[in-house]
Amino acid sequence: MDINLIVLLGPTASGKTKLAARLAKDLGAEIISADSRQVYRGMDRGTGKDLDDYWVAGTLIPYHLIDIVDPAYEFSVFDYQQRFFQCFTEIRSRNILPLLVGGSGLYIDAVLRGYRMHKVPEDRILRATLEKEDSSLLVKHLLELSPALHNTTDTLDRQRLIRAIEIARHSREQGGEDFAFPALHPLVVGIRWDRTCLRQRITERLAQRLAEGMLEEVKGLHEQGISWEKLDSFGLEYRYLGFYLQGKLGYQEMFQQLNTRIHQFAKRQETWFRRMERLGTEIHWLANPDYEELRALVERELA
Repeated sequence: MDINLIVLLGPTASGKTKLAARLAKDLGAEIISADSRQVYRGMDRGTGKDLDDYWVAGTLIPYHLIDIVDPAYEFSVFDYQQRFFQCFTEIRSRNILPLLVGGSGLYIDAVLRGYRMHKVPEDRILRATLEKEDSSLLVKHLLELSPALHNTTDTLDRQRLIRAIEIARHSREQGGEDFAFPALHPLVVGIRWDRTCLRQRITERLAQRLAEGMLEEVKGLHEQGISWEKLDSFGLEYRYLGFYLQGKLGYQEMFQQLNTRIHQFAKRQETWFRRMERLGTEIHWLANPDYEELRALVERELA
């Protein structure tokens, strides 16, 4: 079957966006972001949007699902999946090839394997009951409702855990409309760096982002009304810079701990990609790739 979607995935700091933008220009493609935090407006340095990378030889490559909601909005995998298929359908209607690019394995997997999810309203009575329970009991309850849990990170944050139970209960009790997703025939390409090289890239990029104003970005978000707790929920950069701004960590301690956590996060991303392979997604891996290698692979598969 003809390929109708190219996917370029890889861990943080692997250079996905630059490679994807060059490829999109050569193929006349449009990019759909697969990043769980780049959907938020005003969160640029901390999420690594690198919007300058979408300019190639004076041409701005069209991109989608970046800067689409405010930080106060609770953006979910369900939201992402629905918006992706809207973008995919619209782009294909113009006979253009979509290029899905990112490192959020859960979002990519939700699209490629078509997770069946439904819009679930907030249940205040259930939430009030769950708030009284110990977190370990909440985890047990969630696993009873969803033995094949897609996103185990839901078990690490209490509010996400309660929301996951809310969704699982609603799906079991109410069911929901079954969406007809458009058929995907993807070519999935993965970027894999030497471990030492990737660690160096991560550390250098963290230092660069701090020099470019990432700390000021986090401070500004808090001054605009985003609580420290909400910033913490956005993950590593916002959590640890928030700790520093609250006086909980010194600058060097913050940098070292954040750097270590990003290295660990990159390993978890790679673990997720291997899980995708075990579940049937074929990934064509490029080791320490350059652009010509990527283009040759894509042209060969498209021929």
